[in-house]
Amino acid sequence: MSNFDGIVPALAQALEKRGYSDLTPVQKAVLELGQADALVSAQTGSGKTVAFGLAMAPTLLDGAERFGPAAAPLALAVAPTRELALQVTRELEWLYEPT
Repeated sequence: MSNFDGIVPALAQALEKRGYSDLTPVQKAVLELGQADALVSAQTGSGKTVAFGLAMAPTLLDGAERFGPAAAPLALAVAPTRELALQVTRELEWLYEPT
């Protein structure tokens, strides 16, 4: 049983598949902010990247369950290093895979 109320169903499915049964404190806090801007500082492994992915889902999907045909980029994630950019890519790929 999972506790993913208010999360886009496809992303909740991805979280369950990845072994999540609940959100981390960082993820819960970010989602509570709604569409407000946030600067998040937390330990490595706290779930910041997934929190970012979950927070932008309602805007990216705009109420849909899945993305339509790709016509143009929908978002730009900026990272200070190539290594971090690759990490963000890997995390968002599994999170958005069901969409």
